[in-house]
Amino acid sequence: MNAPSANGSAAARKGYSVLWLQNGGCGGCSMSLLCADTTDFQGHLREAGIDLLWHPSLSLASGEEVLALLYSLLDGSTRLDALCVEGSLMRGPNGSGRFHMLSGTGQPMIHWVRELAARARHVIAVGSCAAWGGVTAGGDNPTDACGLQYEDDRPGGLLGTEFRSLGGLPVINVAGCPTHPSWVIDTLMALAADAFSASDLDPLNRPRFYADQLVHHGCPRNEYYEFKASAEKPSDLGCMMEHMGCKGTQVHADCNIRPWNGEGSCTRGGYGCIACTEPGFQEPGHPFHLTPKLAGIPIGLPTDMPKAWFVALASLSKSATPKRVKENAIADHLVVKPAVRKTRLR
Repeated sequence: MNAPSANGSAAARKGYSVLWLQNGGCGGCSMSLLCADTTDFQGHLREAGIDLLWHPSLSLASGEEVLALLYSLLDGSTRLDALCVEGSLMRGPNGSGRFHMLSGTGQPMIHWVRELAARARHVIAVGSCAAWGGVTAGGDNPTDACGLQYEDDRPGGLLGTEFRSLGGLPVINVAGCPTHPSWVIDTLMALAADAFSASDLDPLNRPRFYADQLVHHGCPRNEYYEFKASAEKPSDLGCMMEHMGCKGTQVHADCNIRPWNGEGSCTRGGYGCIACTEPGFQEPGHPFHLTPKLAGIPIGLPTDMPKAWFVALASLSKSATPKRVKENAIADHLVVKPAVRKTRLR
């Protein structure tokens, strides 16, 4: 993973070459990446034919070595298959980009991202900051932060709506805050195997293999959701949609089908889904831990479900809630155990 020299000695590098740059953000997506489900992260990439040219936290090269690599990518002596960008793109002040300069070059990072994106076979926004602007673009956004090809849910961003990489694709938005490590690895593997096309992207250019699911799918609290047996405080076992801000029935991700570290997710840990894969999640207009309501009905209803249907279903479900589900929903452990009965049908 050391950088090549400026004379292009790495022109014949094998594998799918990946450059990773970090911009405005916390570095959480890189931290998440290290939780990939493997005991040998570097070997995992190598076996998939992925050549990680440089990563600011995972590579030994720095200073002049990195600059030599970047210049060799620009002049074509080193091939660039994928440009991975983590963190939002800071365009301020006044469009100069000087809030974030690349040391030793006299150029803002947004300049380097534009130049390298034009030479990359694929461009990947790693995390919601790089995809939509994310937390960095919240509030008054003094740094004028944005995503690579979006500003929240508005197309545009740093590269513009018409941008297409040399491979013919728009920016691939592997959104999440942080993004799941397997979403990143699986995307790179599919690209390296030439098994990823425009049809594999959803309407917001997220990979469909995770974005065609909802966080609600596979949630361990689904029995409580079905009976509308709701949690009332953070330690409760019940569904967190009605009172505690959970948006899992609306949010596109497979967090509960593909648990983090093999066993975890926000809802499994007792936290409501805050929609971190969606544009604008950082400013929901209400506290994350509360559900806004109108006439007692949650404003954010499940995806594709008419309000009248939800109200009717909720009323029926609550009237049929078993005592076991009702009492366990507002407890931090199983108070009432499932009954033991014969399962043979007669």
